[in-house]
Amino acid sequence: MALSRLVALRLRAGHAGVQTRQKLQSTGKCLLQCLPSPYNQVFRNSSSLSNVPSPGGAAYGIFVAIATLGGGVYVCRTLHRDKSRFHDRLSTINSIRESIAERTDSSFSKEQVEFREADTDKQEKQRGEAVLPSHVPFLLIGGGTASFAAARSIRAKDPGAKVLIVSDESDPPYMRPPLSKELWFSDDPYVTETLRFKQWNGKERSIFFQPPSFYVAPEELMSTEHGGVSVLTGKKVVHLDVRENKAKLDDGSHISYEKCLIATGGTPRSLPAIERASEDVKLRTTLFRRISDFRSLERLSSKVGSITIIGGGFLGSELACALGRRAQRSNLEVIQMFPESGNMGKVLPEYLSHWTTEKVKREGVNVISDAVVKSVSYKNGKLHISLKDGRQVETDHVVAAVGLEPNTELAKSAGLELDGDFGGYRVNAELQARNNVWVAGDAACFYDIKLGRRRVEHHDHAVVSGRLAGENMTGAAKPYWHQSMFWSDLGPDVGYEAIGIVDSALPTVGVFAKATEKDTPKRAAEESGTGIRSETDYEGVVQLASDSSTVTPSLPSPAQQGDSYGKGVVFYLRDNVVVGVVLWNIFNRMPIARKIIKDGEQHADLNEVAKLFNIHEE
Repeated sequence: MALSRLVALRLRAGHAGVQTRQKLQSTGKCLLQCLPSPYNQVFRNSSSLSNVPSPGGAAYGIFVAIATLGGGVYVCRTLHRDKSRFHDRLSTINSIRESIAERTDSSFSKEQVEFREADTDKQEKQRGEAVLPSHVPFLLIGGGTASFAAARSIRAKDPGAKVLIVSDESDPPYMRPPLSKELWFSDDPYVTETLRFKQWNGKERSIFFQPPSFYVAPEELMSTEHGGVSVLTGKKVVHLDVRENKAKLDDGSHISYEKCLIATGGTPRSLPAIERASEDVKLRTTLFRRISDFRSLERLSSKVGSITIIGGGFLGSELACALGRRAQRSNLEVIQMFPESGNMGKVLPEYLSHWTTEKVKREGVNVISDAVVKSVSYKNGKLHISLKDGRQVETDHVVAAVGLEPNTELAKSAGLELDGDFGGYRVNAELQARNNVWVAGDAACFYDIKLGRRRVEHHDHAVVSGRLAGENMTGAAKPYWHQSMFWSDLGPDVGYEAIGIVDSALPTVGVFAKATEKDTPKRAAEESGTGIRSETDYEGVVQLASDSSTVTPSLPSPAQQGDSYGKGVVFYLRDNVVVGVVLWNIFNRMPIARKIIKDGEQHADLNEVAKLFNIHEE
């Protein structure tokens, strides 16, 4: 009996144990689903305990339940601690890697470092973030002719040189003369976009010295194996530290250099009457200098009724003739006014200046001489120009062509000397302003070893001085002895070339002859094959007849020269020595004039000297 009761109690306990294990399995599965791998595998394995025979009983079931719950809590806490240790370990490993990389960088070779920098630059570029060089061997400030000539000269002397041009213009280097000459005579209706023109010799070319493909991207300059020339457009150097060899740009970035050229050119001068006028006047005034000025004026010439050019010098006279030709085919009125008595009055002798004025009038220009502007106002849709003698002129637009003001803003920060008489940076005969700093172009006031201190604002001077500065930046140490020339064309039929000091205030001797059909800029270009005349320098050996005796040349009367100055030579004298020469409708003879000035001799009869230019040949 007792035995049967014991068996019954054992069976009840076993049944209760089975129910308890089933509940624990259900709870374990729920907990298993809430835990991530690999720990859930532990519970899957532990669930097999349900298949293990148990001594049974409520005590055993409770024990298993407590053990299971305790294990789950332990696993959860362990997971949390492991996650924290995992992230700490990962952070430590990354720190160790960065430390190793930094220590390893110091042992890289120069080539490896450059490769790494190039690869970084490439990645930055791919993300659209151009990385500009922080250091360049040659830094050229200014994007004009002088800078390009210097860059070309540097590369010729050092084919592997790396040159950076910083320009505040949006275009790469280009030649300025066609902006007031050939572009206006183009038949291309899209010339303002193409900026291509036909030279007088019929050949077509662009005003840009080189296509964009010629230049290396600034961010790739220092990684380029064979060097090159880069142009950083739309940027301006605002501060120059010549002690530390550093330049600061207007965006706050800095570029260090080994050699630096300042070729900042000049800014067109305005008139005091315009500067103090209203904004309406200033908005209708063009200070002609850049591509954008050409495009704007070309567009205006077909929309407005009249354009007034103030200035009788090279630029003013060229624009007057160009617009006058256009006015002959339209209703445009072109007015040119200047304070002198004739066109080019500051350069040409009076009789030739008056003849030139008549030539400009025949081009369709209304010329107003002896005109000093007193004020300019805007009323009823017109500009009103008041002259000091009481005359009034109405016009739609004004072009001020009264010279350049050299850009010398860097002088203060760089501690560079400016010339009080001629303006510009004062440099020596080697065009050097300070150690490792040279100046070329319009902004350079240089020492001419033949004619003394000078500052010249012409294309050929920019070419020659830029070329010499580039050579000297590579160690040539050459003095500036070359006499640069300049030229001006009043259309395709009349042009002149000049060299030296050509000032109408100096005594002059002019020798003229009858012109033939070939004595025009157009025919001369066709025969020589040249376009921009200063780009080809015809050198020749010239034997001059000299006289050691001191003779004061007689000054021919204008009447002796006749009323037509078809072609001829004008000599400019200082202390009875020729210091300047104008070749009027005589072309490709500049080496002869250059030698006359270089020799610096007095001549008994300049009529005989004029024969060297073959002015009497038919």
